Amino acid sequence: MARAADASPLLTVVALLKREKARATVRGAFPRRKVHLVMARNAAEVEQLLLTELVDAVLVDSGAGDEALKLLRKACDFTSVPFFYLTPLLPADAPAVAQAVAAGVADLLVDGIDEAVTRELVTQRAFSTRFERALAEPPATLKLETPLQLAVWQSLVKRAGRPVRTDALARELSVSREHLSRSFATGAAPTLKRVIDLVRVLAAAELAKNTGYDIKDVAAVLGFASSSHLSGTTHRLVGAKGSGLTRLRAVDLIDRFTRLPERLPEVLGGPPDETAGEPRDGDSLTAGEPRDDDSVNGDS
Repeated sequence: MARAADASPLLTVVALLKREKARATVRGAFPRRKVHLVMARNAAEVEQLLLTELVDAVLVDSGAGDEALKLLRKACDFTSVPFFYLTPLLPADAPAVAQAVAAGVADLLVDGIDEAVTRELVTQRAFSTRFERALAEPPATLKLETPLQLAVWQSLVKRAGRPVRTDALARELSVSREHLSRSFATGAAPTLKRVIDLVRVLAAAELAKNTGYDIKDVAAVLGFASSSHLSGTTHRLVGAKGSGLTRLRAVDLIDRFTRLPERLPEVLGGPPDETAGEPRDGDSLTAGEPRDDDSVNGDS
């Protein structure tokens, strides 16, 4: 079900639907060219997709009964991924709706009321959308200032950590690969490869804070060759192991990135310090409802 790594990024929405009304609503809201929509047959299939693909949102139909409630109980394990509950909201649905709300669903999508705004409601809360919004402007310490550098940054954060090759970025920006690599690393800016990897590590740090993922899952979801590859990339860029990503905020990662030399393995003699940057409430770029202050302060 995975798409080509360098394809133009589309939101990935996984849906567990049983009622024809729910299917019609979702298919109408998410045309194929706008969203990568994956229809799952049961809760186990959704859980497997969450561990193997970067899922932006999960839609759960009340018509799935016990399977729906089983899946909704997983919402608290994947707080970066919003779960939505589709329901006719009849009086008989009240107990199931109460369980859905208690499980932490992002919103209810009500038959006959929310069809026209379903795509907007889901898109605004999707993982990739929130990641892109939080990092819309590159931190000043990265020294990305030229139009080309800013265009590359925006393309990378739009992908939300998905893998991308330099030649794909060059095609997207209508320049040659050589020109892109040479022109990007001008002034005090990092190299293109380091910035690509930084954005991927920032996404990995967000996902690592979900209790439903271990470091192996995060690596698989973001297309790293292995958990060792993710850990090695993290250590090279910011001096921390992959397992330390659960404790490091975006601002900590960016600060470490700008302070550490590029040839890190030759400079550091011992294991990296993973004690800095204990998370506090609100430190995740993507968890919770979208806010006005969803911003960062401060190839594979």
